Amino acid sequence: MSSKEKPTLGGTRIKTRKRNIAAPLDPASFSDAIVQIYLDNGGDLELVAKSIESSDLNFSRYGDTFFEVVFVGGRTQPGTVKPEEGDRHPYSMLDCVAQRETILPFVLYIQKTLRRRPFLIKNLENVMRKFLQSLEFFEENERKKLAIFTALAFSQKLSGLPPETVFQPLLKDNLVAKGIVLSFITEFFKEYLKENTLDDLIALLKKGKMEDNLLDFFPSAKRSSEALSEHFIKEGLTSLVEYNEKKMFEVKLKEIKSTLTTMINDEAAIPEVIETVKQQVKDAKFPDLEVIRMLWDVLMEAVQWSGKNQQQNSNAALRQVKAWAELLNAFCTSGRLELELIYKVQTQCYEDAKLMKLFPEIIRTLYDQDVLAEDTVLLWFRKGSNQKGRQSFVKALEPFVKWLEEAEEEE
Repeated sequence: MSSKEKPTLGGTRIKTRKRNIAAPLDPASFSDAIVQIYLDNGGDLELVAKSIESSDLNFSRYGDTFFEVVFVGGRTQPGTVKPEEGDRHPYSMLDCVAQRETILPFVLYIQKTLRRRPFLIKNLENVMRKFLQSLEFFEENERKKLAIFTALAFSQKLSGLPPETVFQPLLKDNLVAKGIVLSFITEFFKEYLKENTLDDLIALLKKGKMEDNLLDFFPSAKRSSEALSEHFIKEGLTSLVEYNEKKMFEVKLKEIKSTLTTMINDEAAIPEVIETVKQQVKDAKFPDLEVIRMLWDVLMEAVQWSGKNQQQNSNAALRQVKAWAELLNAFCTSGRLELELIYKVQTQCYEDAKLMKLFPEIIRTLYDQDVLAEDTVLLWFRKGSNQKGRQSFVKALEPFVKWLEEAEEEE
């Protein structure tokens, strides 16, 4: 083996693995640069957008800072909405007038920015969440501007902004208790409904998991259906009140039907069932007509129907009517309610093939069980307003009506 030293290339560097050297964060310089762009262009958002587009600023690193400058004119202190030291500009969203015409340009400006830099949507979420959780630190007029901006952001379908980003941060106990959230959400609803339908609003609330929880926006002392109705009617949001009443009605109806179904399946004593239903109806302030419809639905749903045997189905339905006639009788306390029951039977027999031929037998059974009075049956026969299958049902009921009329003449 040779002991000669191997030749080497003079002046070469030995390669070493590069380390990830993190550059220090400098949001202050970034903020000052954005502020200067606003100042240079006199706050004209079209010109500001063009200048920002041509700049080489690091938006991926300072996205939150960018939106702070858009909303409040400069940086805010970490964890607060208080101004941080540094340059500021007087053309922010919170510096404009609290009305749609002056706030919409900011929404469109942000929309344009997000189309070019879609990664900034997360930063917009971060800043909006921070501001909404800190509403108490804003003036009332500033909160109104934020509410209008938020409504317009959803109206304009601002790129990918999730509804839960807005609604969930609002539910901080201290904000709700002070009535700040109710004031904010009311302004939001009013602005959003200027250009969108109630169905659009409900769909938005549903995405934000709030469609069933409107009362959560109210302070605990005012958390009632009556308070909700009074507040929104006063604010001109009658359609929202009607929606909430319908929703509450559906919830209460479901609860009553569930209780009644359980008691029927358990073969509870009829007096006990009557007392329970009466109490629930009273608590829910349920309309009498709806009670009649609900009772009939539950009774028919509890029948053990046969697949194809028509005779078995007829027998089962009539047995159910006879078994629970006392329950029906307890709530059919007027001719108007008796007539509603006939209409309900008529509609179901028309829509359900297995009951189509059973209408006259059900009516006769209800009469025999003292649920329906003779006058009510005759009124329906002569002047009934429900047209579903009426012609064929009137014809089918003719023999029974004739019998009633003959019995009346004999008396």
